[in-house]
This record gives sequence, structure tokens and C-alpha cells, in this order.
Amino acid sequence: MTVKTQSPDFRREIPDGDSHERDVCSTCGFVHYVNPKIVTGSIVRHDGRIMLCRRAIEPRVGFWTLPAGFMEVGETTEQAAMREAQEEANAAIVIDRLLAVYTIPRIAQVQIMYLAHLREPVFSPGPESLEVMMVGWDEIPWDDIAFPSVTWALEQYRSVEGVEDFAPFSNPVP
Repeated sequence: MTVKTQSPDFRREIPDGDSHERDVCSTCGFVHYVNPKIVTGSIVRHDGRIMLCRRAIEPRVGFWTLPAGFMEVGETTEQAAMREAQEEANAAIVIDRLLAVYTIPRIAQVQIMYLAHLREPVFSPGPESLEVMMVGWDEIPWDDIAFPSVTWALEQYRSVEGVEDFAPFSNPVP
């Protein structure tokens, strides 16, 4: 038995009451919104050192990053950051505070970065990491950092290291 399905016929238009062109179904009027994805992560600290994860997945396999990734439905941003640390570094972390919120329109992402610390000094590579290490500032492999936002977060953290009260950062001014 062959089941025939009808695929929606979408057209680009500005829906009533909207200001952006969207894909709208010609049959039922459904509006397909494409919105930025939310990425959450953290600078995980322990004994004056920072956790870095070497990526085992694209993009940027083999490059170093902070434990971070896409938020899931039903999570808070803090829960997502803690889950990402668990997935990437088998690390249980405690969120301390918000460090930064970055907007990256070119890749349709909003990135929320926290400061955190290890609940216990136990970690190992998860399935998305080739290796995980704790490094001092002078040991950060700057030439092998995966994404500009990782560099932003690390440099902004460094500028307030040891400071209790500071406003969260945003994208650096070019």
C-alpha cells in the first residue's frame, strides 16, 4: 500500500502583524519561524585552573573549547550548562554566576556563558571530547582555540578574575 502525503507549499511573505519575511504555508497559513539557537556553557574553574575540552566532533574537531552546547527544550540555561559539562567532560559543576551573553547573528546563535567550579575534581573526556584538561592562564593553547567566543569568554573572565561584582559582558567591540 502506498501512502501519498502532500508536502506543504510554502511561500516567502511578511505575515500580517509581522515585520520580517517568513515561510508561510499557502494551504493553512502556518508560519515557519526560524529563530536563533541558544548555546550555553561555562568557564569551569578549580584551584586557579580552567577546564578546556578538545573537540571530537565537527565543527573544529581537534580544537580546544569550553564545555558548551545547544540548550534543550525544558532546560534552564544553567541546567543546560551543567549538562554540557557532564556530556563533554564527565564533570559535575556548580554554576557561580553569569559571565557573558554573546549574540552572533552570522550563525544565528545567542551564547550564554557562566562562571562555574567543579563540584569534585573529577573529569574525563565525554563522547564529544578527545581530551579534557585543566590549564593555567599561561598554558591555554591560544592558537588552537575553536571559536572566537571562547577567546572572548576567557579574556573577559581574566579581566574580572577575583572580582565579586561585575556586570555581565557582551560581544567585544571590534
